[in-house]
Amino acid sequence: MCVAVPSALEVRRAVCTQMIWWFDLDLKSLIRDVPDYPSEGILFRDLTPLMANPGAMQRVTEVLSNHLKSLQIEAIAAIDSRGFIFGAPVAAVLDIPFVPIRKAGKLPPPIVGTDYALEYGTARLEVSTNSVTDGQRVAVVDDLLATGGSAGAGVKLITSLGAEVISATFLVELEFLKGRHVLPSGLDVFSMVKY
Repeated sequence: MCVAVPSALEVRRAVCTQMIWWFDLDLKSLIRDVPDYPSEGILFRDLTPLMANPGAMQRVTEVLSNHLKSLQIEAIAAIDSRGFIFGAPVAAVLDIPFVPIRKAGKLPPPIVGTDYALEYGTARLEVSTNSVTDGQRVAVVDDLLATGGSAGAGVKLITSLGAEVISATFLVELEFLKGRHVLPSGLDVFSMVKY
């Protein structure tokens, strides 16, 4: 049986075509605006169309992985639940541990937790006490940075366990809410799409 093997030139052309498409992909065009959701006056950024696009997800994973690799990250701590969608593939690409930061009551003991303010009350995030090690270089990953409440709580939890949070990394940042300003100074704050 004979198998056709592409020539080096054919492979280069295919790679270049894929790269041109990849760079032309406008992630913002895949994020749907939903006015007055979940309440009146809120413009919700729906990421599900982007998540449904394999090319977009590959691009997001590649860009986030390259950025965090450059920072010599040793673990990804992602925030429940949409942070898992972006954090787990990055951890797999980088071949480093994935640490889930969960909503209250979702993890077995022993855990540590912290409360943080919402615009309408408080919420709690928790993490297993053995999820990171002293001095480990960690990135906290979530889908979107708004006011910085959940990201700040995630950073606080991971540092309380002795690890060093190097980066807070997001797909989307709502710059007008100034969430990056409530995160610790000196922290790398990285986002791919800004509104």
